[in-house]
Amino acid sequence: MHHDANIILASGSRARREMLRAAGVSFTVETADVDEDAIRDALLDDSAQLTVDAVDVAEILAVAKAEAVSRLQPDAFVIGGDQVLAFDDEILVKPKDEAAARHQLESFRGKVHALHSAVALAHEGETLWSTVDTAEMYVRGFSDAFLDDYMRRTGRTVLDSVGAYLLEGQGIQLFDRIDGDYFTVLGMPLMPLLAELRARHLLLT
Repeated sequence: MHHDANIILASGSRARREMLRAAGVSFTVETADVDEDAIRDALLDDSAQLTVDAVDVAEILAVAKAEAVSRLQPDAFVIGGDQVLAFDDEILVKPKDEAAARHQLESFRGKVHALHSAVALAHEGETLWSTVDTAEMYVRGFSDAFLDDYMRRTGRTVLDSVGAYLLEGQGIQLFDRIDGDYFTVLGMPLMPLLAELRARHLLLT
């Protein structure tokens, strides 16, 4: 095992940070200086249709973050993560304000959307490994009264996630059913990442 293994999380995401910490991984955080909007825009054609699958967008962004930090810290093993929400053939980004979040939740009502979570591991500026996992989110037909109450209780935290919900909080009440891994919903396929870190002797096997 690399006892001196230097692992960096190239993400400012609180959920990813807490996930890794709870799993017992020793790491530092260095947010990647990556223009996510520019990368997304580059993957759209003239009519604003994606030229790649939403799954690929998540992976491309995770790889971009990991490699950006890895170029600055070549000795470290850098973890990059990204999550993309796909709904009605569109990729959604975090809502800009509470009104946008409310509108988004209204559009989800009674429908299914997908969360694609990607993780990449880079070293010496190159990606060693990456994977994407998908969770299917079945939103129940909640009432307007529930939505009013939800928005009031959650306040500005609805702006912290692309779906306008935190599953580990009251956001769980928005759903009838979820097909997929809990960690994928939170923003990173944790089990495959831990397996990869063990395979590279960065964690005890």
